[in-house]
Amino acid sequence: MTKASDLFVACLEAEGVEHVFGVPGEENLDFLDSLSRSTKIGLILTRHEQAAGFMAATYGRHTGKAGVCISTLGPGATNLVTAAAYAQLGGMPMMMLTGQKPIKSSKQGRFQILDVVDMLRPITKYTHQLASADNIPSRVREAFRLAQEEKPGAVHLELPEDIAHEQTDSTPIPRSNARRPIADEKCIRVAVKRIEQARSPLLVIGAGANRTMTGRMLAQFVEKTGIPFVTTQLGKGVIDEMSPKFLGCAALSAGDFVHRAIGAADLIINVGHDVIEKPPFFMQRGSAEVIHVNFRSAEVDPVYFPQYEVIGDIGNSIWQIKEDILPQAGWDFALMMKARAAEVAHTAQSVGDDRFPIYPQHLVAQVREAMPADGVLCLDNGVYKIWFARNYPARMANTVLLDNALATMGAGLPSAMASAMVYPDRKVMAVCGDGGFMMNSQELETAVRLKLNVTVLILNDNSYGMIRWKQANMGFADWGLTYGNPDFVKYAEAYGAKGYRCESAADLPRLLRLCLDQPGVNLIEAPMDYSDNDPILNKQIKELSAAV
Repeated sequence: MTKASDLFVACLEAEGVEHVFGVPGEENLDFLDSLSRSTKIGLILTRHEQAAGFMAATYGRHTGKAGVCISTLGPGATNLVTAAAYAQLGGMPMMMLTGQKPIKSSKQGRFQILDVVDMLRPITKYTHQLASADNIPSRVREAFRLAQEEKPGAVHLELPEDIAHEQTDSTPIPRSNARRPIADEKCIRVAVKRIEQARSPLLVIGAGANRTMTGRMLAQFVEKTGIPFVTTQLGKGVIDEMSPKFLGCAALSAGDFVHRAIGAADLIINVGHDVIEKPPFFMQRGSAEVIHVNFRSAEVDPVYFPQYEVIGDIGNSIWQIKEDILPQAGWDFALMMKARAAEVAHTAQSVGDDRFPIYPQHLVAQVREAMPADGVLCLDNGVYKIWFARNYPARMANTVLLDNALATMGAGLPSAMASAMVYPDRKVMAVCGDGGFMMNSQELETAVRLKLNVTVLILNDNSYGMIRWKQANMGFADWGLTYGNPDFVKYAEAYGAKGYRCESAADLPRLLRLCLDQPGVNLIEAPMDYSDNDPILNKQIKELSAAV
């Protein structure tokens, strides 16, 4: 016979779990004791459950294997809600384990007790309370299966205190080998024919295309056909964005240069479209036709009703199309390339602007210069995200981690920490606004304790800058969105990290090189000037792109 909590840990080991992130509580102590004896899984103790969830989700995003996080009941579980939504909307495989009071004989009334299973139901793929030790193997296997299959997302299991120390003779269920179905050959032939017949076909790469094999196939497709491509924010880096066929990232809602390029297409090959992102284009009757290439059929709405669908494993679908297609001499990409050239020229105008506080265009260019091709940039959520999405060429998949799904603040630092654990030999940088950084800044202690190599770049404008920009754009008075900040250099040093402050724009490249090249946790505070957001992003770009 085996203790239930020992069995649960054995099931996690059978799933290949390496880390459990979280903040245990009283109701997890049996599980914690069992975990302490595991030779395959380590506990990553964080300072807040939300950060643990962000780390687990990012681990899943990088590896394709469900990251695991743990919390106690009640307030611990409620602190996982934002991370659950982050993983669920963003397509990141993650499993949450929460504790609970005894369910068979409890003497504590309703103290700290919430219906966590029902609470998490709307924002997970699967949630279940374990009411018997005998069911642990099947429930764990099912949870991991659902978390990792397309579309990946969040799952949850609740392990009550009395169930955790039950005895059972159950054993772990081995992982099954499964392959996704492939698209029908007739659909492939129709897609190939429509692409060959098009005047100006265009490839759009979305969130669902951000998979290793899919990226390889898409790169081969572009190389063979010469068809240009654009990306959504969650599609960044699927193909090297230094490619001459890259037309830009759809980071603004409309009116950007990239939307002029999209508007020049008469056929869009839309790969990995996910409705959680802002649409990269709006379909209209009589405008460009769309081929929907995805794991699942399209969700039709007033602005998305594709005429053709290729449903199955995306990487295989693109490979089949690539193998059959014949590049056409009559394809015309002139207008698309003109729009891209105009965007590159516009961006170059302000890259060398060394005014201080630092301007976002200059900041993005300096970060790109400092980061190697395989360096991982983890963006928190703020107005700077738009500048990085538009102006920072991603060289590889999952080297620009931004959240264009839930778009939550507070994930930048935990995401970078998980990235540094998955890729200890790569340069990893968290880019955070001062507001987002302070939402999980306590995890600096965790990063120092784990001896991670992470650079944290804090963009300080003493305000919630994204909302302030929107406030100005809508004609409202500047009110209610500014605050004070701590001395970030001293704050970093208080946790045992190294802290630096940019005193001029010229300081930035020097500090970036210094912090990326030295080990440990390094923090840079960069005062920012976002005063050009409105004239550039809302007016100048639209005026210039309209002239293309």
